[in-house]
Parts: sequence; C-alpha cells; structure tokens
Amino acid sequence: QNLYKTCASPILSSLDLHGCRRDEALVKLDESLKIWVSAAMQGSYPFVKTAEIVCGSGNQILSETVQEWIRSNGKVTNAPKAR
Repeated sequence: QNLYKTCASPILSSLDLHGCRRDEALVKLDESLKIWVSAAMQGSYPFVKTAEIVCGSGNQILSETVQEWIRSNGKVTNAPKAR
C-alpha cells in the first residue's frame, strides 16, 4: 500500500504546495493521501501509484515538512529521484 516516486510509473497526481503555510500543507497532504490510496487500491498489485509533491525552494520549511510527513506515514515511501 505504499505510494512512492519512481520513474517507471506515470504520475498519478501532482500536489503543488507553493504559498502554503506548514499547517496548510499538512492538511493538503492528508487530504490528497486519501485520494491517492483510493486510486492505488483500484489499480493492480502491488497497488503503487506515483504522486509528485511540489514545494518549491525558499527557506526549505515546506520541503522539510513534506519529508517529515513522508517518514511518519506508513502508506507513503519516498524513492530516490532518478538521475
């Protein structure tokens, strides 16, 4: 039931967090996760879908928030970026 970013599967959804505060970003991530898990479960085994989360540059608060959210959520895995 993990959703993770790979170059092998097409992007299911893209979530743009530009301009969000930390608390707003967490709400959007949690809301989006419900949709992503539902879509993954309607697919085929291993029920993996790619979701892209865009948080921009700046002072890295959103980037750190997203990384922390991924680590703390058992349904999400962050695969390394393809180079």
